[in-house]
Amino acid sequence: MNKGVAITGMGIISAIGNSVAENYHALTNEQKAITRISNIATVHADVIMVGEIKKTNDELAQELGLAGDNNYSRTAMLGAIAARQAVLDANISDINDCRTGLISATSVGGMDTTEKHYYDYFKDPNLVKYISAHDGGDVAQKIAETIGLQGFVATISTACSSAANAIMLGARLIKAGKLDRVIVGGTDGLAKFTINGFKTLMIQSDTFNTPFDNNRKGLNLGEAAAFLVLESEESVKKHNSKVLAYVSGYANANDAFHQTASSENGEGAFLAMNKAFEVSGLKPSDIDYINMHGTATPNNDLSEGRAIIRVFGEANVPDFSSTKAFTGHTLAAAAAIEAVYSVLALQNGVVYPNLNFETPMEEFNLIPQTTLKHKNIEHVLSNSFGFGGNCSTVIFSKS
Repeated sequence: MNKGVAITGMGIISAIGNSVAENYHALTNEQKAITRISNIATVHADVIMVGEIKKTNDELAQELGLAGDNNYSRTAMLGAIAARQAVLDANISDINDCRTGLISATSVGGMDTTEKHYYDYFKDPNLVKYISAHDGGDVAQKIAETIGLQGFVATISTACSSAANAIMLGARLIKAGKLDRVIVGGTDGLAKFTINGFKTLMIQSDTFNTPFDNNRKGLNLGEAAAFLVLESEESVKKHNSKVLAYVSGYANANDAFHQTASSENGEGAFLAMNKAFEVSGLKPSDIDYINMHGTATPNNDLSEGRAIIRVFGEANVPDFSSTKAFTGHTLAAAAAIEAVYSVLALQNGVVYPNLNFETPMEEFNLIPQTTLKHKNIEHVLSNSFGFGGNCSTVIFSKS
């Protein structure tokens, strides 16, 4: 096994907490945050349930010290809060004292802002600044401004695997000697567009989502942001950084099966996991916990379950669970918040419960961990699979 790339800081805001500590407390006390919608005026408010951060845009802007006429989208504000936390956690006093970059993932971008002004855009030239905030790249630039970064900035948008790919790219840039330190992660706020879009796909649940349950009805959308600070070995020594864990393996694969569905045998997931093992030098038997993608949709859980069996063998699957029953599916932020959860699992020796599970799936004999479990954990495998078959796996290892 190779040591991997060091993680030296983390930040997160989600429906279950406004910090790393609050998220961990919720995960270990079974405090899910799936509710009816309160921040968005939508006809679906009483029909679906979501993982909503109970802060208004005005409250988020106040927290960031933004002017009242700012053009930060909700996605950008959530990302800025999480990235700022990560930089503070890494004890970075000067963000530009070495070759530092930011790779931010998003799928929603500034939709929550532009959809408010869509009908009035051509009538009022003062609205142009809000429309320009639509682009995913604008989110990354605003995060960079918040943390004072003057270096490399990039955006990744590969649907629900976006943040995993951001982590992977950051680790590769460090390994290649291109950067010394990279802030990586993802952010997505809830918006009418995504609510309506997933409603059209008929994969949203009207109750709590139930990952890997035979009677699962679909996902709950969520919103969140999380960022990790990655550093090279030289940077860790130079800054005397504390190492929280390592990114030891990663891979991306695409089964190109369907625009919005995974293949029945989980080909993309299978390839991503196997390639991540190749990068890490680890074997499937080395994995102590799998943080599953586990969206609670009929297609995903079947596809991911079959891929897991192909990789590990049905009798040798390690403890696994999906944390989306706590937070909802946070789209491009999902792999980032679950990266934080994976590092916390390593640090504290815990397997999180797969909430709401009752009935095993009829297609195979896989039972998730349904209660909080304490054990020694050396390696966590985290899966994130996006539309279009874009599948990514990241392996995190204890420091």
